[in-house]
Amino acid sequence: MARSLTSKVLSRSLAALSVALLAGCSWFGSGDDRGKPAPLMPVVTKVPASVVWRAPVGNGSGYGFAPAVVGDSVFAASSNGVVARVDLATGAVQWSKTVAPKLSAGVGSDGSLVVVATPKGEVIALDAQGEEKWRQNATSEVNTPPWVGKGVVIVKSGDYRIQAFNAENGERIWSVQRLGPALALRAPSRMTMVQDLVLVGFPGGRLLAIEPTIGAVVWEGIVAAPVGASDLDRVNDVVGIPILEGTTLCAVAYQGRVTCFDIKTGGSTLWNVSYSSAVGMAGDSKRLYVPSSRGNFTAFDLKDGTVLWRQDALLNRALNEPAVLGNVVMVGDFEGQVHLMDTDNGELVGRVAVGGGRMLAPLQTTPQGVLVQAGDGSLALIRVN
Repeated sequence: MARSLTSKVLSRSLAALSVALLAGCSWFGSGDDRGKPAPLMPVVTKVPASVVWRAPVGNGSGYGFAPAVVGDSVFAASSNGVVARVDLATGAVQWSKTVAPKLSAGVGSDGSLVVVATPKGEVIALDAQGEEKWRQNATSEVNTPPWVGKGVVIVKSGDYRIQAFNAENGERIWSVQRLGPALALRAPSRMTMVQDLVLVGFPGGRLLAIEPTIGAVVWEGIVAAPVGASDLDRVNDVVGIPILEGTTLCAVAYQGRVTCFDIKTGGSTLWNVSYSSAVGMAGDSKRLYVPSSRGNFTAFDLKDGTVLWRQDALLNRALNEPAVLGNVVMVGDFEGQVHLMDTDNGELVGRVAVGGGRMLAPLQTTPQGVLVQAGDGSLALIRVN
């Protein structure tokens, strides 16, 4: 009974914070020009790019969705319950299945298992051909794509638990819980593996490294500590996906910092810079590329956090998590436009209209180009010509 009440209160807090953030952002027209999205100015195309294929995947997206690219396949899901497998090179839909009336997160996949989750915390696992293998219940709503590998499925639920299930039969193996703040951010977040440990971003600005088969927390780093008098001021969740370049591991928190750790020395802090992002970042061997909460776009030197350039032409355009392709960094916005910037200086060098409304899913670099999941749930692949 107590657990149920806690989950309900937490869900209301999450929903309230989502509404508060949207009302304070960009394009809803509060009468204050400071919140209006920057108009799109003409761009001189220096890097031609185009959509080479588009594939339907149900209808609708959300903060908990990100396509999973495994080999030559893309596994994707939509909020209306559809899961699909798409050929990365051609966009051909290999199969498409409706697995629930509504989904809240997906996709996690290792190529053999495809996992999604529902708003009620139901975790659904399919095989690579789309046939259901098992269903299991997490302790509360799941709004982060599951992680699949090492024989386990790992989910992060809204009650600040990380839970692992046996990939073969869905049996719960372990659970790790941390105390959470009164409010948490409903924003894109993904888990990733570094040196055989699964990295999980947490509310409160924490980053955990967990051994996936037994659930041991091997390392815990502070990306940003909560600051402020009110619960809303103190929201500083780790967002996006941690970036590993060489031995440097970086993450960013909302109303917090960009922080980089040295994994050679056991995760000691290399540098941090005050910054706020609601979506995460991309990186290469030289720089981190981070959209701010208001849509300023900043490139930081990977070595020491020096600001190398800042692009303000996309202010308040509700940017998503970017991706780097060669000498170009791409980012999507609330109108379904993908903007191309030069990685050296931030100059806008191209634009591609993808459509489908606001992009909530991250852009992802693949061997074929940059993969986009549009606001309507469809997939598109962008190539630089």
